[in-house]
Amino acid sequence: MGITGLFLVLFLIVHCSINALIFFNDGGITFNTGAHFMASNWIIRAGEIVLFIGLLAHIFQALRLTLANNKARPVKYAVNQGSANSKWYSRSMGLLGTLLLIFLIVHLSNFWVVSRFIGIPTVDADGHEDLFAVMKLTFQDLWIVVLYTLAMISLCYHLLHGFASAFQTLGWNHKKYNSIIKGVGIWYSVIISIVFAAMPIAIYAGWIS
Repeated sequence: MGITGLFLVLFLIVHCSINALIFFNDGGITFNTGAHFMASNWIIRAGEIVLFIGLLAHIFQALRLTLANNKARPVKYAVNQGSANSKWYSRSMGLLGTLLLIFLIVHLSNFWVVSRFIGIPTVDADGHEDLFAVMKLTFQDLWIVVLYTLAMISLCYHLLHGFASAFQTLGWNHKKYNSIIKGVGIWYSVIISIVFAAMPIAIYAGWIS
């Protein structure tokens, strides 16, 4: 879980950086250029395979650990005061992960399947596939925007626990720099989630065109 979690943390940085190119607000030219590079670079395409393997491994490990924990204690505690020593999102990683999985299925069907298998019929002024046009069309639906926003809230809480936990699981924690890891994790979780959530909101509101 720790290794695959940190791998996905790195992926989110790349994915967020490319998508944030829409904030140049130049009709999607810069964003489409970045998307074209990601789609045409063989290293990136090979990395997609590794990404899917890492994602599936993360989900598999989560299910395996959940089943193992339930098997270890089939009879629940009569009194359980989880809030005494852990945050609610730390105890809700399964729920948050499930919500993110549902979101991921919708997200892949909206963009990845379209760009990789169906094909985008329009091109921008530079001759690149106009994935920005697909993004604008998708985020005209309010329920999609709401779904993405709620998913990014779930992502934020999922990362708040998962970031620091990954370092602890791998033994990369120490009392001298645990506070730094925790601080970086909080800033990372909040910034990544806000930037991702701001994209559909900005397009739906007409701030990005």
